[in-house]
Amino acid sequence: MAHVRPYNPSVRVANWYEDNVLEEDTIKDFLDRREKGELLIQKASNLQENILQEIALSTSRDGYVHFGDVVMFKNFAAKDRTKYENKDPRDDNVLCVNMDISAMHEAKCIQGTCGVTSTKAVRPCVRSAFVIESTGDSVNEQPLRYCQPFYIRTTPGQGGGLYLHSDTFRFNKCAKKSRHQEVTLVSEPSKLTKWKVLPFNPQIRMEFEEAPVPANENVIIVHCETNQAICIEDAFMIRTAFGREYEVSAHTYLDSHRAEKEVNHICISMKGPGDRVVP
Repeated sequence: MAHVRPYNPSVRVANWYEDNVLEEDTIKDFLDRREKGELLIQKASNLQENILQEIALSTSRDGYVHFGDVVMFKNFAAKDRTKYENKDPRDDNVLCVNMDISAMHEAKCIQGTCGVTSTKAVRPCVRSAFVIESTGDSVNEQPLRYCQPFYIRTTPGQGGGLYLHSDTFRFNKCAKKSRHQEVTLVSEPSKLTKWKVLPFNPQIRMEFEEAPVPANENVIIVHCETNQAICIEDAFMIRTAFGREYEVSAHTYLDSHRAEKEVNHICISMKGPGDRVVP
């Protein structure tokens, strides 16, 4: 008598049948997510192509910053690294966008209200490049001058064209860890998105008022409405989708000489003549 198989998957009942249905649903869910591009490996690929795409900074041929320039805002590593007893010393870092990854994946660009952090990855990319934009009659290629109001905006297209924004400290609206004045990115310009540059040395600020702002040198960037400077809170780290990054606030730290501390020193980073062009 030929061998007969009295049992096969089609006669499963109870928990056996339930396990079979769950396995089929898992496969269907995987195929649906793959078609929609929602798999983690697909999101990582889109992230690399969009937000982490390398971008070329503008070239400063005369050594100054101009309206329309694409720049990075860099804070250099701590000079005195011995004072950091219980934490790692501050490394070179640049301001960047801290966006919601899920929202960014759906839109394939930066949009909406986003946070701002400072990353140790100093390579220029979409999330760390910003445009110097005029608030008035100044046109592109005119030099930015000390004490002149201007907008700091993310790059158009994948960058979303958002404006750097800050507002007076409130109990329910402040930086999460330092509790200082919050810095965010918003979609519309206003009086709360205006900034100005002050000379690095406080003793020569009156003499240099309205002088062109030099590129690749330390300056102080101050919020026009609240008079607080951009600050890299090196004592507070934020967990982001890109790793641990420094919290950014608008807060002026002064030393015993009434001069801003290193965490307020910002370099408007650009390429110089003859620098390698980013492909």
